[in-house]
Amino acid sequence: MTATSAGAPAPSRPRKPPVSRPLVVGLLITAAITVWAAWEIDFTLRPLFTDFANGWVVVEQFLRPNWAYLGRSWNAWVETISIALVASFFGIIVGLVLAYMASKVTNRSNALYRATKWFLAVLRSLPDVAYVLIFVALVGVGSLAGILALFIFNIGIAAKLTAETIDAVEPGPLEAADASGAGTFSRARWAVQPQILPNFLSYALYIFELNIRSSVVIGYAGGGGIGQLIQVQFARFNYENVSAIVISMFVVVLIIDQVSQYLRRRLV
Repeated sequence: MTATSAGAPAPSRPRKPPVSRPLVVGLLITAAITVWAAWEIDFTLRPLFTDFANGWVVVEQFLRPNWAYLGRSWNAWVETISIALVASFFGIIVGLVLAYMASKVTNRSNALYRATKWFLAVLRSLPDVAYVLIFVALVGVGSLAGILALFIFNIGIAAKLTAETIDAVEPGPLEAADASGAGTFSRARWAVQPQILPNFLSYALYIFELNIRSSVVIGYAGGGGIGQLIQVQFARFNYENVSAIVISMFVVVLIIDQVSQYLRRRLV
């Protein structure tokens, strides 16, 4: 005879957790703000159905990519990868220096720490496209504008990610460095850098991978590379060529993404 059949009370079912009132209020407020935003911009999906036939001619051309054009896009791809490499290298180096200045673990000057944090916040406030428009106005259309735009953008990313890693280092090596009388530079070099190096190299690969994607948009805005080639072909209504370039872009970005993920797993 089991314990239940002998008269023992059956186990009670777990109660469902009560619905949180702040959660419900927050969802309602979010929904109300979303409806208000859609109303302000007259959001509607009607053109997606009523105007689709007008663009079908363009869609048909996209479905027939001109593979022969890919050979002519080789130089643009070389320029794109070169822009990403140069911008990544210099961006992460400067970002590493600023990361040490943006962490209280390695920067003992409160004024310099706050100034660096403010400077990095300003750098991150603008997207990469805004930077390329500024540099196109300063140095003209071409790869230099793209490199400078990505360089500035990379500094903000590299410094933020690395500074957060520095803030989370183990305190043991720091205490040992302080006990031995190490200065600020030696403390950062021997107690912090070995701990953050794997993550920093992972960030460097991520930034390069991000630059490949961003360089397409930056090139379209005048920063050189494959994006500029896409812009020219769009202007000439050569949608078959654009389709071939876009497909090659998917392939290149996918390959770089997989290689970068593999290397980041090995590093971390």
